[in-house]
Amino acid sequence: MTLAAVVGQQRAVDALRGALKFQAVHHAYLFVGPDGVGKELTAIAFAQALLCRERPGEGCGECSACARIPRRSHPDMTWVMPQEEMIARGLASRAEFSNTPSREIRVEQIRVLQERLALRPLEGPRKVAVITPADRMNAQSQNALLKTLEEPPSGTALILTASAPELLLATIRSRCAKIPFGPLPLDFIADKVLSERRLDQASARLVAMMSEGSLARAMDVDLGALNRRREVIALFEAAVDRQLIPLLQFGETFGASREAAEEVLSILRVWLRDLIAVKSGCTQLSYADLRELAEERAVRQTDAAIHARWALLERAATAMAERNAAPRLQLERMLIEMGRT
Repeated sequence: MTLAAVVGQQRAVDALRGALKFQAVHHAYLFVGPDGVGKELTAIAFAQALLCRERPGEGCGECSACARIPRRSHPDMTWVMPQEEMIARGLASRAEFSNTPSREIRVEQIRVLQERLALRPLEGPRKVAVITPADRMNAQSQNALLKTLEEPPSGTALILTASAPELLLATIRSRCAKIPFGPLPLDFIADKVLSERRLDQASARLVAMMSEGSLARAMDVDLGALNRRREVIALFEAAVDRQLIPLLQFGETFGASREAAEEVLSILRVWLRDLIAVKSGCTQLSYADLRELAEERAVRQTDAAIHARWALLERAATAMAERNAAPRLQLERMLIEMGRT
């Protein structure tokens, strides 16, 4: 994975290549964007460009240095992530931790990082560190990292990735060069799903739509969700029509976990887009098999009502993602307010 191989993030790649070309590499970068759009892969590619001796400034992807970076075995590169994430990726076992593995990045991990950054590079021209996801640092960790950002050791490049940068201290954000990442192209995700999940083209495209630009999410989409779309939408529309039992059933069924709630919100985003498409006279719908239902519901709603429901859906999604709000409560509140539109 070199910068040339990064797909769908040309703006981010161009910014990093510009810094490399003009030898203006910042001491700290903040890669910001949704989960699963390539922030970490780009961090690997950028590290290769920084540490590769065969093709400095680009990375060859084949030499010893380039090969060891994605394996996390290069001596001049440090990875920092929550202990629970390390276990999930097979980078550590639970037996290695005396206490319950943390979902946060702890201050002790930042102090170990600082000790490593204080040492001279062993092989490359500089030292590189990736903190992912940086928005999982707790308050102590962030305050500890500030010292490094304010007085970075010479020849050091830090890369922080975050999908919720607002959880980071403003002083951390201001000391990093921000590199924005957007959703990946729909066709790219559909092709990946088609080849790797062995789905038919129609199903692969539906999964890509539900992933909202995240390849990681597309690979994790429960295929049963495709079959549950009609059930989810029928219950949603009944709840929006102020029917109490469907409203309570919707919250109880789909608010049991954050993952279930996020999956349902993805289904509903595509559904609301289809309603908007019907209202505008578009003949191509994402849920083509639900056209009759979409046409029936679109006739009964104004454009303003559909857009208001979209805004309420996004507010619920943001509350769950950024404020750790209870999924069931957010779904029920969303439906009650939608019923008033």
